[in-house]
Amino acid sequence: MRIFHVLLMTLALFLAPAAHAQGAFVQGGPSHIAARLVAEGAAPAPGHTTAIAFDMKPAAGWHGYWENPGDAGLGMTVRWTLPKGITIGPLRYPVPRTLMIAGLMNHVYEGPYGVLATLTVAKDVKPGTPLPIRVRADWLACTDKVCVPEGADLSLDLVAGDGRLAPADRTRFDGWRMHLPRPLGTEATYAVKDGKLRLSVPFPADAAIDEKDVHLFPLAEGLARYAAPQTLVRSGDRLLIETEAAQDFKSGTAQAVLRTGDQVGFLLTARPGDVPTGGANWATAALLALGGAILGGLLLNVMPCVFPILGLKALSLARAGGDERAVRQEAWAYAAGLVATCLALGGLLLALRAAGAAVGWAFQLQDPRIILLLLLLVTAIAFNLAGLFELSAVDAGGRLAGKGGKAGAFWTGALVAFVATPCTGPFMGAAMG
Repeated sequence: MRIFHVLLMTLALFLAPAAHAQGAFVQGGPSHIAARLVAEGAAPAPGHTTAIAFDMKPAAGWHGYWENPGDAGLGMTVRWTLPKGITIGPLRYPVPRTLMIAGLMNHVYEGPYGVLATLTVAKDVKPGTPLPIRVRADWLACTDKVCVPEGADLSLDLVAGDGRLAPADRTRFDGWRMHLPRPLGTEATYAVKDGKLRLSVPFPADAAIDEKDVHLFPLAEGLARYAAPQTLVRSGDRLLIETEAAQDFKSGTAQAVLRTGDQVGFLLTARPGDVPTGGANWATAALLALGGAILGGLLLNVMPCVFPILGLKALSLARAGGDERAVRQEAWAYAAGLVATCLALGGLLLALRAAGAAVGWAFQLQDPRIILLLLLLVTAIAFNLAGLFELSAVDAGGRLAGKGGKAGAFWTGALVAFVATPCTGPFMGAAMG
């Protein structure tokens, strides 16, 4: 079916009448995508390069195609006629969009777009040499109901010079370059099993992406079925993508563009390799995090910030005697005080940051006045436990922590959370990255 579409459209392209342009938009006859050839610099320097671009502007309701058009359509084809000393590199397309029509996936551009190439001037070209650039370009313009083959003979008349760029031209080309896929830098891996293609893409965990806009565009046929749904799972510094493999799947190195936002994407290279499943990887990470939290909590109890305060808890349990119900209630109250205080400290931290204050973990212990207050409070509690005086003589915090029953247990937990933040630093540092 795909071959039939391509043959039909290719025949139509060769039979289409030619249009002509010299640095101006081509809109003669029934043209639905206006096109012109432009250069970033009109006087490229010998031995250097300059960028040129096909400036494409589809009419409302029409679209052009990416280099791999998908299940239907055709990408743009070009045939250059160049003077001696001039070479032009491959076309570079911006990140496309998806368009599903009658069950066929199309990789398209529905608004203005620029297709770029690099023009190189040989070192032996003399300044002042005319550089006429001629190209025959053919493309397909489509709506959701009809496709029209179009083409144009485009030209540029450059002169070898100093390579100076006009600010307006630089700005225009910078805008087009922003929409080109950026090299990912690290290879991805993929695996195929039971007709499913799973791809593991290195991607920073803190990099923001619009997950509903993420899509994988293979650069060539033989990797994935274009119209199949694609599922995405973020797993640490990896993006796990699963879809259906192509019916004529071809193993080996594959290239694709991964769109991560509107007109934003990355060019990646993928090789066969191990790819974890999203669910299994999540479960393993959750179990490791839970085990680490339990171990960290146990170690925290013997830290110098916490261990002295636990004497209050031990004393309250001793007072409860053998009353199992009272012990259970005090344990719940202790946990509630600890959790409530952590939440309160976290909320205060976020509020201070929102107000512009540069505060971090254990911020309350960065104030020497609070350190002095806590030192006096803990010393008073220690003297009270030694029998030197009654807690009624110390401040409100000491009285609350020294109370028996559920109230005393609650405030003991609150005191532990308040003074223990320095000792939680090693654990929280690892957890928060």
